[in-house]
Amino acid sequence: MGRIRVQTLRHLLLSCVLIAAAYAQQPSTPNSSTSSPASTAAPAKSAVPPSERVVLKVGSVQVTQAEFESLVSILEAQQGPADLSRQAIGENYASLLMLAQQAVAHRLDSTPEVIRQLAIDRTQILSNAEFASLKAQAKPTAEEISAYYSAHLDDYDVVLVRRIFIWKKVGRGMSSADAHALADAIRQAYASGSDPRKLLHDPSSVVLDAEPLNFRRGELPEKMAKPAFTIKEGEWVVLDDTADTLVLLQLVKRSRRDLKEMSPSIEKKLQGEKLQAQLDNLKKQSGVWLDQGYFAPAPPMPGSSTQPQTSGPTNPVHKEKDEDKRQN
Repeated sequence: MGRIRVQTLRHLLLSCVLIAAAYAQQPSTPNSSTSSPASTAAPAKSAVPPSERVVLKVGSVQVTQAEFESLVSILEAQQGPADLSRQAIGENYASLLMLAQQAVAHRLDSTPEVIRQLAIDRTQILSNAEFASLKAQAKPTAEEISAYYSAHLDDYDVVLVRRIFIWKKVGRGMSSADAHALADAIRQAYASGSDPRKLLHDPSSVVLDAEPLNFRRGELPEKMAKPAFTIKEGEWVVLDDTADTLVLLQLVKRSRRDLKEMSPSIEKKLQGEKLQAQLDNLKKQSGVWLDQGYFAPAPPMPGSSTQPQTSGPTNPVHKEKDEDKRQN
């Protein structure tokens, strides 16, 4: 049998779903193919190698065990593990081949519509193959990953912090002095290892971290992040002290994620940047051009909404993430 094309597999999946749905609506009746003891028994092990053992026939087309298992592997790699059994996939693939043979016999493969679809499929498959090749070429080396990590060490710092939020109730028993006194008592409780929540007479007025929390760079608001990544371990800092609130932060510990942990994300970032550069260069070399008089959005009609469009391309040239999404 000829090599199975990727686009054919997508059609196979749709066929599997449709045929399975049809089977589900039919009453279960015994027949020679399902009720025979010979058909339900486990197949005997064959000494014929998978590349030669024929497991499926449709007319003059024969499918070997190796070809069928390759089909299933490609299908699962694209669509995830199949919900259907191997038996159901085999039956549905046989139906797919049968209908394809009938289409050729009826000369449907020479109709303009089918010719256009086949041409689109061929272009898509070739595009996918070239994209996969470029993506493999863009994979960074271990040395490049290590160099990037060394140049961005601060980005991988992690802080373990405690926070105290106190809402003052001026004129109702929580003056600024009371708030500061409560904050001092909470800090002493943290230092001694006791539970600071036992000091709270009005829990709705205070929020605190019973256990220290981990934050990476970019996860804390700037007002908290700046002192959190600069003060000494064990030190407290007042972040806010207004007529309404008192906010404090303690740096418990500062650490850094190592190269091994960060390598996958760095590799993905560098590969994406190199791939985008390759695509941009190819577009220049290929002379990609679009008539903006045709592709540019039409000006809004008088009185119509000026809200930006939420569908359609926003850039005539696809970005790498759009290419990657298309591959997935």
